[in-house]
Amino acid sequence: MRALKGFRSAVEALIRYSATMGMVILLPLMMITTVDVLGRSFFNKPIAGTFELSEYMLAVLILLGAAYTQQIKGHVTVAFLTSKFGRRAQLTCRVLTLALSLFIVGILVWQGFKLGIEETGVTDQLRIPRAPFKMLVGIGGGLLWLQLLFDLTDAIAALVRRPS
Repeated sequence: MRALKGFRSAVEALIRYSATMGMVILLPLMMITTVDVLGRSFFNKPIAGTFELSEYMLAVLILLGAAYTQQIKGHVTVAFLTSKFGRRAQLTCRVLTLALSLFIVGILVWQGFKLGIEETGVTDQLRIPRAPFKMLVGIGGGLLWLQLLFDLTDAIAALVRRPS
């Protein structure tokens, strides 16, 4: 049990670190977009490759931040129906939702790694390899999958726990 807690702590720390790496990308993304818009508007000279760079920076930002968003319970939830349920029914809905999410994200991870391994292309303008960014789908999805698994185990434990 102690080893599982240690594993969970390590994974959650890795998730926070990956989210920080994603946030570091935000400033250059904003700067390159701003300079590109200003260059296009005032000098009629856009920066070549801005679209490709923005696309990849957004991918890094989103994929590395999804697991952290799940960790802090920041994803949107619709509780207008389930808020009327009792505690056990709410927990049962949470368990079912998390199990379905694990299944869907598992497919995302599998396909992300599969496509990343098979990818051999590069971008049109800057010739940036696409493979690392497709692999990032698998990596970010894997972290999200682990966080969903932790949340599922917590929800199941709360469901089977006797009410006090």
